[in-house]
Amino acid sequence: MLCNKILAGLFGSALFFGTALAQDQPHSTTFDYPGAVITTAYGINPAGEIVGRYTDSTGTVHGFLLSGRDFTSINHPGAIYTDARGISPGGDIVGSYTNAPGGPANRHGYLLSQGTFSEVQVPGYLGTIAQRITPTGHIYGCSHDYDYMANMRGFVRSAADDYTVLNVPSSMNNGATPDGSVVVGLYNDLTTGVRHGYFVRNGNFEPFDVPGSIFTEAWDINPFEQVVGDFQDNTGRLHGFLLLGGVFTTIDFPGAIATAAYGINPTGDIVGQYTDSSGKTHAFLRSVTGPN
Repeated sequence: MLCNKILAGLFGSALFFGTALAQDQPHSTTFDYPGAVITTAYGINPAGEIVGRYTDSTGTVHGFLLSGRDFTSINHPGAIYTDARGISPGGDIVGSYTNAPGGPANRHGYLLSQGTFSEVQVPGYLGTIAQRITPTGHIYGCSHDYDYMANMRGFVRSAADDYTVLNVPSSMNNGATPDGSVVVGLYNDLTTGVRHGYFVRNGNFEPFDVPGSIFTEAWDINPFEQVVGDFQDNTGRLHGFLLLGGVFTTIDFPGAIATAAYGINPTGDIVGQYTDSSGKTHAFLRSVTGPN
């Protein structure tokens, strides 16, 4: 587990103050980084540690770690933007940062391990987003140059620092089973402009969509091949989804006008974001074990 004591010296910390708003089945909990105007949760590990990003009152975006009830802000040195997207069982964190204005070419991936940042950068590309890290240390995400469209490619980096790029335009690898045999992600069909989810099963690319959706995005998968993501229905409303065995279950945070599910752990706990009726965006935890 990533040590809060180490991180506290690097970043500083704040106290958890989220409130359980709904006791649905499963139990849904909302939370915000203290003082934030926007909070998004991207990833959750088996211990229930959550990572994401928040926007402060000045409009600056930071990453965060929520461990137990303690928040820790994550800021890459010299960055003007930092997010945290995935966390391993051992507490290693991956995400992206921007060190200068100028768009995708200035967005880079990082690995934060035991309080030390190292770069995640796909060779031959200007920009990289590190999205997920598995128990074996494999890192998934996307590489790009000046945009997130035709030039973007999903990638996986092995624990030995070898990169493999998915030969599908406008793709992003967002998660994988621990053995890497099943990868999930999203891509834009450049002929229609429609975004779809996908599986890569033992090297075979398999697009999929939530039935009746305008677009579909797959964001994470756990060892039992439970997949989470989001989709837009034909009225334009955004929903989260859980996919298991070919069956889609819609996820809407109670009272929300929009919901997106971004991360899932082996026990089926799901994290993401939702927008309330006033237009404010919060993070949520959908727990199958109920509140702590």
